[in-house]
Amino acid sequence: MGEDDDLIRGGDMSTPDEPTAPTTPPEQPAPEPTPPEPPPPGFTPGPPEPYAARLDIDYPEKLDRLTTFFRLIWIIPILIVLSVISANSSSTVTVVTRTGEVVSKATSTGGGIAAGLFGATLLMILFRRRYPRWWFDFAREFTRFGARVGAYLALLTDRYPSTVEEQTVHLEIDYPDVKEDLNRWLPLVKWLLAIPHYIVLVVLGVIAIFAIIIAWFAILFTGRYPRGLFDYVVGVGRWGLRVQAYVSLLVTDRYPPFSLH
Repeated sequence: MGEDDDLIRGGDMSTPDEPTAPTTPPEQPAPEPTPPEPPPPGFTPGPPEPYAARLDIDYPEKLDRLTTFFRLIWIIPILIVLSVISANSSSTVTVVTRTGEVVSKATSTGGGIAAGLFGATLLMILFRRRYPRWWFDFAREFTRFGARVGAYLALLTDRYPSTVEEQTVHLEIDYPDVKEDLNRWLPLVKWLLAIPHYIVLVVLGVIAIFAIIIAWFAILFTGRYPRGLFDYVVGVGRWGLRVQAYVSLLVTDRYPPFSLH
């Protein structure tokens, strides 16, 4: 019994460890999103992509009173040149018998070079997806010439319109990549999509006529074109050019913005 008592007193009286439930680490809060890095000092966002047709006219510090007064007379020769190039043409064929009786009468009308070039370009884009470069070059130079005549008529410059030089009227039109930039079917409906622009341009054009009349008197008395009126008239021309580039020149599918700038 003594040995048993010693064993009982000296033996390991501890009980086996009971299994414990596993502990899970506390949930960590989700990391906050990293804010975007601020732009470096002096960084400015780039300007928006320019439209395919752009117009700018140098502001004249002084205008001649005499040529301004007789502007409607001075411009007649160059208007004749412009009208010969762009005006419609018509011809009439009449068949008359020996007795003087009219048997038939037929009239044919042509749309002029500008209209013919528009029709040919539309067909080329539609069926061949091509815009011949020399067609584009002619259309651009013809548009530039018309813009110079319009600027002279609107009293925006004293320089008589040239058929070659750029002068103070800066007009740029980008040559399109037809396969990448143009939809072959869109030219068929562009005239319809541009109806809102036509309505706005009619209103703006009427206001521009009154602005030019006011500027005519201002030039006669002060020799200067009021800057606000000048910017407005140029803005209307710029708006019209963008619509022309979209509808008739067919150089872009980007819808023209409603803006004078």
